[in-house]
Parts: sequence; C-alpha cells; structure tokens
Amino acid sequence: MVRRIVLAFATISMLAAGLSGARAQGLFGAPPANAPADNAPSDDTATPPAASPPAESAPAATVLPGSPTAVVKPFYEHLGLELDPAERKNFIDPAKTVLDKSDALRNSGQGECLDPNMALDNADYDKAAIEGSLKTIEAVRGDEAKVVVAFVVANNAHRLEWKLKKVGGDWKVSDLLSVTGEWALSQYQCE
Repeated sequence: MVRRIVLAFATISMLAAGLSGARAQGLFGAPPANAPADNAPSDDTATPPAASPPAESAPAATVLPGSPTAVVKPFYEHLGLELDPAERKNFIDPAKTVLDKSDALRNSGQGECLDPNMALDNADYDKAAIEGSLKTIEAVRGDEAKVVVAFVVANNAHRLEWKLKKVGGDWKVSDLLSVTGEWALSQYQCE
C-alpha cells in the first residue's frame, strides 16, 4: 500500500514539476471539446459555446534526437530489446547490474530472471493495441529525467516510468518501474 502511494505521489510530483496541460494531454487523453482553456477565467454566466465538430487528435509529438524519450522509444519498437546485452550501453546502475546478473543466470543454464516484455509491464503483446494507445511524457530536471509510458492492452491500462540520468552528455536508463504492476527493475534479485 505504501509503495503504491509513493509511486502515485512520484507521478503526481512529476506532473507538478512543470509539465503544462498541453504536454500532459498526450498521456492523459484530450480534454472535453467544451473544456475551458487552462488560463481562461471561469464565468458561470457565460453563454455555452456552440456545438463544434469533433476535434482531430493532435499529431504525435516529435521525439528529439538524444532526448530521454528517444532513448526509451526503441524499447517499444523492438520488444525485448532491454534484455539484449548489446543494449547495455543505454543502461547504468542499478538497472545495468540487474540486467548483467540476469544475463549471467541465463548463460549458466539456470533459467530466466526477467520477463522478456518488461517494457510492456509483462502484458500480452498486441502490437495494434499498443501502437494505437501508446502515449509518452517526459520530465527533465537537470541531469535526471523520467519518461512515463502509458498504453492499453485488453482493456487494461498500463503505466511505466523510465528513470534516466545524463552521463557524459548521453541519457542512460537507471531504472524501470511499473506503476500499475508495482514492480521495479532495480528490486529484482537475479542470482
């Protein structure tokens, strides 16, 4: 229970750290068509707006090369990529140590430690559902960043938080947490 509250608070804190309504909209869905703008004064006596045609969904935000989101995006384009030893260059501790221990366990023939679809919160893989619902939002504070990824599979919403740190000018994944599944990569004991 405490862990769930801490993870929920972390997500809320990230949003409070300066994400505007427009940037958060991609993760939490579009506001109702007749919702007032964030900075519009509330006037209960105003005439209701005339019906307008449905708004088209906004185009996907451009992912800037070298951004935290650019580091996370390939893990959704090539599922299981986080377990590929060739991708260790994108990780730092504590995540890197857990992934290295998982590799050692697998190579010893003693079995698997990590689920092959951690980026999907261990959900069943449904490429169309994931691509149709995948939303990301990024928050950067100095040399630390979070990329929150949300998607829906089989009517179940999933939300993951990728923690990154800037090392030598490049963003590296330091941890991966499932807000919905209540697990963290850094907490796995692959021994």
